[in-house]
Amino acid sequence: MRTSEIFDLLRDGRARTRSELARESGLARSSVALHIDTLMSLGYVAPVGDAASTGGRPASLFALNPSARLVVGVDVGATHVIVELADLSGVGIAAARAELEVSEGPEAVLGWVAEAALALVAEQGRALDDVVAVGIGLPGPVEHATGRPISPPIMPGWHRFDVAGWLRERLGCPVLVDNDVNIMALGEQRTAWPETDDFLLVKVATGIGAGIISGGRLQRGARGTAGDLGHVRVPGSTAPCRCGNQGCLEAVAAGPAIAARLRELGVDASSTGEVVELAAQGSIEAAQVLRDAGRAIGEVLAMVVNLVNPSVIVVGGRLAGAANELHAGISEVVYRRSLPLATEHLQIAASATKGDAGVRGAVVLAIEHALSPDVLDAELIALSRPAQPVVMR
Repeated sequence: MRTSEIFDLLRDGRARTRSELARESGLARSSVALHIDTLMSLGYVAPVGDAASTGGRPASLFALNPSARLVVGVDVGATHVIVELADLSGVGIAAARAELEVSEGPEAVLGWVAEAALALVAEQGRALDDVVAVGIGLPGPVEHATGRPISPPIMPGWHRFDVAGWLRERLGCPVLVDNDVNIMALGEQRTAWPETDDFLLVKVATGIGAGIISGGRLQRGARGTAGDLGHVRVPGSTAPCRCGNQGCLEAVAAGPAIAARLRELGVDASSTGEVVELAAQGSIEAAQVLRDAGRAIGEVLAMVVNLVNPSVIVVGGRLAGAANELHAGISEVVYRRSLPLATEHLQIAASATKGDAGVRGAVVLAIEHALSPDVLDAELIALSRPAQPVVMR
């Protein structure tokens, strides 16, 4: 067993003795002691007191040292950017936020991200070398293998931009890039539903998308496009979509489509935010249009429920602020159109993390990379290499 596998046992935050680790790993206690010493030399594990004595000298307890390293989580939205500095347990230490249009381009947005991250690290009195990974979510399609945005509709100038490489040059550590809905799913599941392994987050805002967690793992698909519900066709609809097709769910039930439908009914609504405000004010027209939008979303989700069989569906995004009517429409159709076995214990809920799901998920993305066995093993190999002598000329 590798040292990284012993460390993996301690990542849940529960303190253990060497004897407990020996039982869980199947290794001899002497081997466990060597692995623990190695992890302590890196700072990843620290003694946290003694176990209850059963007679004789009490055994020492060891646990993850969350302050050993830092990660950065970044949530880039259409009109905002959030940067958070966190420890290895995912606890936020400090954060910065800016109202910044993603349409200003990658260098403007990522330049602010790099400056904010450097400032946060400096404010904590830590070295940049302590930052071991950055996770970032973008509001558009991302090619998972390269971390590059691909033809993002609201991100002019970002197509195939090397986001990871650009930030890595400035922050000096690996950068993990994903789309915003995937990181929202990670953040929501880890924060509010940690015991749920089959989970679906649906973001309903200017667009519509889903993050799918199945068997405890985020499912991205072959090229990173899994969960793109917004361009599934709604039966019977011919509404033109910005993707060039007709009848897409986004063209029927996203914020701009709902606002357009309200204008047809004589209600002044020009944005997703105004739709939410109208719903909060008790507008009958807004309530009806939102319920109809929920039914359209439910038609698509019913197919997803039958295919993926989640136990929890969380509705997030800007329109989740109009949750009552939207949820009512979604639930009505999902429970009617899905298989009874698939919905027997299915929960449909509003987001519990509100606007923090994205940055929470970006932090998770960074931690999962930084503490992965392959990355930790590479650090252990580097530690074991003898220092190269300096040759005087």
